[in-house]
Amino acid sequence: MFVGQHGSWNRAAGAPVDVLTGFLNSHDAALGRPVGVAIDKQGALLVADDVGDTIWRVSAAQPGTPQSGTP
Repeated sequence: MFVGQHGSWNRAAGAPVDVLTGFLNSHDAALGRPVGVAIDKQGALLVADDVGDTIWRVSAAQPGTPQSGTP
């Protein structure tokens, strides 16, 4: 299950695993806020960001392919 934690850090059961990070700068100011998640037809994770006005698409890295940065 993927959960966009938009201020709900204390509501998840069990230990969360970060999949997409980088939404806070070094001063803890929000650069983005993940508010909704879905899976597309190719199996990638789609994350709606209401601060950056963006939809992020996250997919598994192909073997031998360098990974791109964070939001």
